[in-house]
Amino acid sequence: MEEIPEDFVEEIRQTFRLFDENNDGNIDEKELGNVFRSLGQHYTQAELAEMIAEIDSDGSGVIEFSEFLQLMRRRMRDTDTEEEMVEAFKVFDRDGDGLICLKDLKQVMRQIGENLPEQECINII
Repeated sequence: MEEIPEDFVEEIRQTFRLFDENNDGNIDEKELGNVFRSLGQHYTQAELAEMIAEIDSDGSGVIEFSEFLQLMRRRMRDTDTEEEMVEAFKVFDRDGDGLICLKDLKQVMRQIGENLPEQECINII
């Protein structure tokens, strides 16, 4: 397993304590929802229950710190993937206006050796 930086572990530990509202050493579904809402992510009760079930290695129905740490590592990796997609989008957004126009798409595709017909580029957009 990949080594987790101690500062990351400590940051997650502080977050865990903050959201363990009743200080029982566990985060339940309600508390987990509060964690993600504070991070700007909103999940349904069913999604939260699924997250708990996926990570709840001992079947307790709640998340202990070690399980929470693994969940947050996964979510951070997902965020990294999102950041990579944004960077890839920027390659096609030649003028930085937040849009990919037909001209930009065709130019980038030619640069990577894909000489697509205009209609195919239109379909992509």
